[in-house]
Amino acid sequence: MDDAVIPGLELSRRFYQEAVRPLIHAHFGDLPHTAARIGTGSEVLGFDTARSADHEWGPRLQLFLSRDDADRHGPDVVTMLSNELPKTFYGYPTNFASAGDERIRHMALTDGPVFHRVEVTSLDVWFTDNLGFDPRDVITTLDWLSTPTQTLAEVTAGALWHDHTGELTSARSLLAWYPEQIWRYILACQWQRISQEEAFVGRCGEVGDELGSAIVVARLVRDLMRLSLLMHRRYPPYSKWLGSAFTQLPFAASISPALTAAVAATSWHEREKHLATAYSALATLHNQLELTEPLDPSTRPYYGRPFQVLHADRFSQALLVVLC
Repeated sequence: MDDAVIPGLELSRRFYQEAVRPLIHAHFGDLPHTAARIGTGSEVLGFDTARSADHEWGPRLQLFLSRDDADRHGPDVVTMLSNELPKTFYGYPTNFASAGDERIRHMALTDGPVFHRVEVTSLDVWFTDNLGFDPRDVITTLDWLSTPTQTLAEVTAGALWHDHTGELTSARSLLAWYPEQIWRYILACQWQRISQEEAFVGRCGEVGDELGSAIVVARLVRDLMRLSLLMHRRYPPYSKWLGSAFTQLPFAASISPALTAAVAATSWHEREKHLATAYSALATLHNQLELTEPLDPSTRPYYGRPFQVLHADRFSQALLVVLC
């Protein structure tokens, strides 16, 4: 975040405490509510920069009411804030203007009522719209496996400024990480993804397809980064922020040089060499988790072919055996 720009979560906190909450109290008394900044937006994951201010960034938050209060008071709260919020807050316009697409807006000054980004709703509506299920009810295996890790990150990251009932705090706690059996299964799936392509780095290169080999390596590096985050109990974000999230891991310092070198290499032999270093590092980390019996972290030839691989399916199978 640029030093001249207030981080989005800090701006949200101030906006709630200094502008929104006083107005709610003045007009609706002690209206029970929850105030948070979760969901979409780079600031929720802590990755916003000055560039983020060009769309859907600024003084914004969610204001959750009970279902009855949302029906009874929600529209009035929205209108009141539109009429009474200051036009600017810490120098940032509170009005969001459309750039042609009503779904995407940017901060812009206005002389009239502000089109603000204080989302007034209820938790049941918000969870259904953003997760597809309500975590305050039973979270099924299908819920866990069908929800993108980006979405789970958006709900569990961000910040909670006020929680009258404690329901959002509880729901975020339930979603903080996968149940252990689900986690093991997801790790097994990630190892299996790697096993499906690890031999293709050399196979592409062997037939002179260095570009194809490079594409395979890029895919494998992405999957190794995702695996690293999953092994550290972090929900991997989507591609724009995957590298940023990965580099926050202390583990990243030891493996990043090999991953970077693998992507930058111009021959498949070099790619394979650097990938082998990364494979062994992840395999060692797997053993440290003690989720299975220790497995040999070294690479070896791909059956009778001269390609060095980890045989990542060994790790997938070991995790699945434990599950069974």
